[in-house]
Amino acid sequence: MNRPPLTIRLCGPRGFCAGVDRAIQIVVLALKRYGAPVYVRHEIVHNRYVVEGLEAKGAIFVEELDEIPAEHREQPVVFSAHGVPKSVPEDAASRNLFYLDATCPLVSKVHKQAMRHQRLGRHVILIGHAGHPEVIGTMGQLPEGTVSLVETVEDAAAYQPADADNLGYVTQTTLSVDDTAGVIAKLSERFPNLTAPSADSICYATTNRQEAVKHAAPGCDLFIVVGAPNSSNSKRLVEVALRAGATRSLLVQRASEIDWAEIGEIKTLGISAGASAPEVIVDEIIDAFRERFDAKVELAITAEENEHFLVNRELRDVELTREDMAWVNG
Repeated sequence: MNRPPLTIRLCGPRGFCAGVDRAIQIVVLALKRYGAPVYVRHEIVHNRYVVEGLEAKGAIFVEELDEIPAEHREQPVVFSAHGVPKSVPEDAASRNLFYLDATCPLVSKVHKQAMRHQRLGRHVILIGHAGHPEVIGTMGQLPEGTVSLVETVEDAAAYQPADADNLGYVTQTTLSVDDTAGVIAKLSERFPNLTAPSADSICYATTNRQEAVKHAAPGCDLFIVVGAPNSSNSKRLVEVALRAGATRSLLVQRASEIDWAEIGEIKTLGISAGASAPEVIVDEIIDAFRERFDAKVELAITAEENEHFLVNRELRDVELTREDMAWVNG
């Protein structure tokens, strides 16, 4: 059967960032060092394939620490890459639990920026999405009443602070760069003394993936972003692809979710992956298109990433092999 031609523009960078890679490694290494079960509070990252893969290795995911049974109190509990409020490690300590914090170092940087604003007498404006674990964690670093959440330009236009001359802002790390710029511009217009963080809060990986999508999307009949529906950075990539010129854009967790009848006739396909999406799923989706199209892959690379974050000290002498991570990295 003759397969129709298809050009696949494969974005780079894509997929795991250093913070996600580190968080998954922490759970894998904890299982090697301490044995199963290792408990994880909330999803370690927003990806069902990753969560199910770690469950198969012996991880148990819980929503709150009181779900850990008494007989397993000596087993480690890992806090997710998104960060947690200060109350969570305090709760763990009160329960005599041994915990490993897998918070992304770039999220921890935002925590420190917010606390610095507050320490210097500024009311903190957090730009982010209500209910996202990272936002909950960042707001939980500060005393009640010292931080306000702003989500949109409209929120920024309506915001009424108690003291307009003593404000500082930080942002969630996984936002749309362009959308966030609009919110900051509106806040700066209204509050000229607004203090920016000492460094950009949106992380390098979010920015790099969005830039690669902007580069690849123009002229694409379809743009697929590999990622989970609760992944903020993945959903932003779908939006960025549409704004940059893709005719359609879809968020897909696995190849099995693709409705091939809906795909129709396409000649150019863009593919990227959110920062918590494994490379093996990108490969799976490319293979699914190759089964149906005479596909050639073109790389759309806009940056090289060499960042590496060390795991917790307790785990640094445990050997991590290529085989240990092959289930996500291929």
